[in-house]
Amino acid sequence: MYPSPETPAVPALGGVVPMRVQAIDVVRGLVMVVMALDHVRDFWSPTAFRPKDLSQTSELLFFTRWITHFCAPTFVFLSGVSIWLQQQKLKSQSATSRFLLKRGLWLVLMEVGVISFLLQWSYSMILLQVIWVIGCGMVLLAALLWLPRLALMLLAAFILVGHNALPSVQPITAATTGWALLHNGPFLLSVGLLPPLLVAYSVGPWLGVMLAGYLLGPWFVRPMSERKKLLRMTGAGMLAVFFSLRFTNWYGDPTPWSVQPKGGLYTALSFLNVSKYPPSLLFVCLTLGVSLLLLSRLEAVDNRLTRWLRTFGQVPFFYFLLHLLVISAGACLWTHWAFGQAINLAFANPTAWPKNYEPSLLRAYVVWAVVVLALYWPCSWYRRFKQRNSYWWLAYL
Repeated sequence: MYPSPETPAVPALGGVVPMRVQAIDVVRGLVMVVMALDHVRDFWSPTAFRPKDLSQTSELLFFTRWITHFCAPTFVFLSGVSIWLQQQKLKSQSATSRFLLKRGLWLVLMEVGVISFLLQWSYSMILLQVIWVIGCGMVLLAALLWLPRLALMLLAAFILVGHNALPSVQPITAATTGWALLHNGPFLLSVGLLPPLLVAYSVGPWLGVMLAGYLLGPWFVRPMSERKKLLRMTGAGMLAVFFSLRFTNWYGDPTPWSVQPKGGLYTALSFLNVSKYPPSLLFVCLTLGVSLLLLSRLEAVDNRLTRWLRTFGQVPFFYFLLHLLVISAGACLWTHWAFGQAINLAFANPTAWPKNYEPSLLRAYVVWAVVVLALYWPCSWYRRFKQRNSYWWLAYL
């Protein structure tokens, strides 16, 4: 059971121990459910062109991809919030720093050793995506949390507002690899005898998102009425910045919008088509603006849907690993049955796809619904297991 949202935090030595915030679990569960749609589409209904290519995409395919852009920034932001809340429970900066260092390195190891394999069915490439960037953010925050709060605020503002003014590194050499990892968009990196590294998520901009969550963490122990007002005003302000800057095409995203020959709806899609790799200022304003409004709204909502989402939101890493396993293994079985060979459509070159393969959004949505429903029961069991036990390793899964 959740305490009343108006229940004040419980005093403790070294600070306060906050009550669990329902809205965090609900919104995190929501974005994880939406995230599964993107992964199902990749494995069960990929297209030879990018879904946001306005010259080739359909409206439904565009939105199927676009809606999933809310997942990573919300997940990273809430990781920052959760780190601040965890720090209040540990009652010590030293203990928090040690935990973040170990947890961050563990997540990087899992991205490299487990998640890359689940996605590819091999180690032909090492994929560095959202779990890698959360892990790196935790390792960096283990050191940064010792800085004064004002310094962290200035650093977060510089990253989020200023990184679009910084050029990407080209070409990437041994001397410039560090800057590329911090700032560049997706790129391939060769390191000795290791498989090629596909760096899909650069560390710097996502660290800014995590820092923003960490800095807003104190809001989540305030009374609900005050918290809702702060979240609502900040979310609305971020959306106002998005619409103002996006309309002028002045700053904040490397890809300007334009009037489209296919008509007004596609022009609107062009307006919304902001850059995720790396996340631009306008991408962050749009996605986190909406997420903050959801956080302000869902704290007091208690119904079957929010309880269902809360189950997923309380076991995020367990859900993440399990949903990738189910989606990729299911796609392996399906392609073997449908085409006579198991083929990873998500990573195979389109020229190697079976001749009778056709993308189908209907198939993707049906599989997505089945996967999410099937995951509820193991996630519900694991949530109860975590609540009943206090094994040290539960903090890492």
